[in-house]
Amino acid sequence: MITLKDYWMGRDEKYAEELTPEIIKNAHETVEKINRLLSLYEETGKSVNKVNSGWRPKSVNDATANAASKSKHLTAQACDLYDPHGDLDKWCLKNIEALVEFGLWLEHPGWSDGWCHLQTVPPMSSPRVRVFIPSIKPPQTTIYGRSPVYFDV
Repeated sequence: MITLKDYWMGRDEKYAEELTPEIIKNAHETVEKINRLLSLYEETGKSVNKVNSGWRPKSVNDATANAASKSKHLTAQACDLYDPHGDLDKWCLKNIEALVEFGLWLEHPGWSDGWCHLQTVPPMSSPRVRVFIPSIKPPQTTIYGRSPVYFDV
């Protein structure tokens, strides 16, 4: 489980002038949805409690390697969770219905090796894509395949 403090990573204080009521609301929603998913994941005996990247102010996003210019981190609608062995990613791929139930979308693990990227809004491509390919760049790893995963909602 993660806390809002984990999610903010101190950026809520350092970049307080960039916080808006909408970003604060989104952060609460993002943490709540992810914790619902993590609660179910913890039934496997594993847990995740470290945030690699939560809300990113523009200057932080601009300085983040490979970050999308329109990243959902900018609006506090995305979170990268520490997942060095891909355990959470693998679990999410086997439990797509949990992503649907909690209103989450997963960046394809091939493009996020070492972390699990979850977001609370669908990719621009389609809300039916629950596991999405974030860019035209080749994946970092192909152990998860190379295709998006569709799930009818």
